[in-house]
Amino acid sequence: MIIDSANVVGSVPDGWWRDRAAAAYRLHRCLVDARLSTVDRVELVLEGPARQGVPESTTGSVWVRHADGLGDDEVIRRACSVVAAGEDLTVVTADRALADRIHAIGADVSPPSALLREIDY
Repeated sequence: MIIDSANVVGSVPDGWWRDRAAAAYRLHRCLVDARLSTVDRVELVLEGPARQGVPESTTGSVWVRHADGLGDDEVIRRACSVVAAGEDLTVVTADRALADRIHAIGADVSPPSALLREIDY
């Protein structure tokens, strides 16, 4: 699973825009604490100021990736790598343009609401 963190965080109107780093940290903590049983590995893609909330690292099955530029481009880059390795992949995003790109490479898309129901965010 690859998570478009900006899109997931942005789907909850809780003031995240005042402190993007704190919002990224909170999402990361929730993912680590949830220990999602349906996936072996979660890649959380952070962009811009959100990168300050969590360093690139691995905690359990949660891997944090920092986008050098646009988060969507990093999501696509990571998704292409996973699909090329022959692995099944779901990307969590509500961004329609990104979802179209994800479907074009042969991966599935899930909305942020589905992920948020599984974690305590």
